[in-house]
Amino acid sequence: MTKIIGVVQAKGGVGRSTIATNLAAIASLRGAVCLIDCDLPQATSSSWFSQRQQEMASPHLSLQRCDTHLQLITQIKALMPHTATIIIDGPPRISEMTRAILILSDLCLLPLGASAAEVWATSDILTVIEEAREYKKKIDARIVWNRFRPQTRAAQEMHDAVQREFNLPELQTRLGYRVAYSEALARGLSVDEWLDRTAHGEIVALDAEIAAILKEKRR
Repeated sequence: MTKIIGVVQAKGGVGRSTIATNLAAIASLRGAVCLIDCDLPQATSSSWFSQRQQEMASPHLSLQRCDTHLQLITQIKALMPHTATIIIDGPPRISEMTRAILILSDLCLLPLGASAAEVWATSDILTVIEEAREYKKKIDARIVWNRFRPQTRAAQEMHDAVQREFNLPELQTRLGYRVAYSEALARGLSVDEWLDRTAHGEIVALDAEIAAILKEKRR
């Protein structure tokens, strides 16, 4: 059965494309993966995929672009018979596309850094999640901490505030503030294929945690 993972947020620059591309690359080691870029016209995932095609062969990884939520629905229906994993890179705004991704996904990831602007953006998307639950009651949306600096007091205070104010679960795996993520992205690679072993360990742990969540949901 096809697994669908959405990556959404109401603000740009929070790491949606970084997370989506890294998960797509590592999942393609296990089977057919389609990365759907809905962040147009910026199209970071599309640029990453184009660069990847020049750097290496990725026979199990494909990319599609969608401009509207109706196009996304049609594309997913066409992909499901022959695709093990679909990963959707959502737009940096509240839109029908965001609602559609929430409804279509088995698991939705909400990247969040320890900054007030990103917390405010996450607060905005809570309303969209509740609206989407009118169409699909069991929407599984979880926070993924990105560019997280656990040693800083500010990061810990922001984390504690989010736990108090948002009724959203968070993944245990946190992605650190590492140059490796931006360098790998620019080269069409994942950090799993890069030189930073700490970043490699983070994305492997994130992939494993997501796999365990999806496996549990299908029991």
